[in-house]
Amino acid sequence: MRKKKETPKKGTPVLKNVVSLRVSDQEKRLLERLTRATSLNVSDLVREAIGFWLAKGRGRSGTANKGSRPSLVLAGNSN
Repeated sequence: MRKKKETPKKGTPVLKNVVSLRVSDQEKRLLERLTRATSLNVSDLVREAIGFWLAKGRGRSGTANKGSRPSLVLAGNSN
């Protein structure tokens, strides 16, 4: 039996785009701990991290050096 999709609350944007990414085992464990600690799901955590990243101005084009890929570091990730 398929799970019934929840209808978004009035005024909440409908999120229909899917982004897939690969993470290390350590990053996955960290995300799992964060979901338990914050009561947020992984999608909400990643959206929040992207929001912080963009708020710092790192999401604007031209701010990163050409040829380099800045990494998004999760809290608690010492690498």
